[in-house]
Amino acid sequence: MTADTHAAPVTPVLSATGLTKRYGSVVAMQDADFELLPGEVLAVIGDNGAGKSTLIKALSGVLIPDAGQIRVGSTPVTFRSARDAQSHGIETVFQDLALTPALDIAANLFMGRELRRSGLLGSVLRMTDKPAMRRRSQEFFDEMAIRVKSVAQPVESLSGGQRQGVAVARAVAFGRRVIIMDEPTAALGVRESDTVIELIKRIRSRGIPVVLISHDMPHVFEVADRVHVHRQGRRAAVVRPGVRSMAEVVALMTGALEPTEEERRGIA
Repeated sequence: MTADTHAAPVTPVLSATGLTKRYGSVVAMQDADFELLPGEVLAVIGDNGAGKSTLIKALSGVLIPDAGQIRVGSTPVTFRSARDAQSHGIETVFQDLALTPALDIAANLFMGRELRRSGLLGSVLRMTDKPAMRRRSQEFFDEMAIRVKSVAQPVESLSGGQRQGVAVARAVAFGRRVIIMDEPTAALGVRESDTVIELIKRIRSRGIPVVLISHDMPHVFEVADRVHVHRQGRRAAVVRPGVRSMAEVVALMTGALEPTEEERRGIA
């Protein structure tokens, strides 16, 4: 079957053009472009120091680029904080997970977005509605097939994979447009990593696109629809796992292989 060359172009859910970030004389990102399409898992890969973390921080509102433009859909936006990105439906799961171990799962899920009790208890005394938060947390965990003994148990009692699941669940619960995941399987065992990969697939099945930053090439090839190769502070290529082999993608990442013009432009 040949491609329909007359098909209307798809508007990216999240995109950026010309992003640049300098720290004094050090250029962390230079004219970087990015496009996340609806419903896809886009893996972002690159060597240490390639600038992929800077790119992700700009897209998630953690840092403000010195130049360039970010768009949500077709609308130009300026993120001055992670809250700004969250207000546009973009949630990020960083490597440190940002969980509070002593609090229970439900409290972590609703952290910063706590449900208040009705009436004066909630509006004046600001008392949280713990039963409602636990009920809704359990419903969401059941929906996402995340298995824990109880949403009332403290996060410190969970395994590494379960903690990752809580952080991802929080992002999915409030991320209306995009979920960004920074090395979600780092430091996890094989079984726990497989659980996270299956969770990413379930997120995609819900129609929510995922940006996956990962060094684990087998995981990238298992779950990614496209792969954004970042090199020397900018996008070097965008490739499809079904077209390029794992060895070729690594060669593109290190500069040992030149991308095609279509891959360089991100339209492969």
